[in-house]
Amino acid sequence: MPDNLNIRRPQDPTKINIHEEWEVQYWTKKWNITREQLINAVRQVGVQTSKVAAYLGKPL
Repeated sequence: MPDNLNIRRPQDPTKINIHEEWEVQYWTKKWNITREQLINAVRQVGVQTSKVAAYLGKPL
């Protein structure tokens, strides 16, 4: 099933998909970080939102 592009938050908020630009924009805006910081965090700890948030020192 294709993504619903009208939804402005991740359909699965427990994982971060850095291959969807709108999702990258969602997380970078939420945490006030750069795209590079988000991608680096995902590379370091994986796609689990809780692990990325902890790595960045940000709240869920």
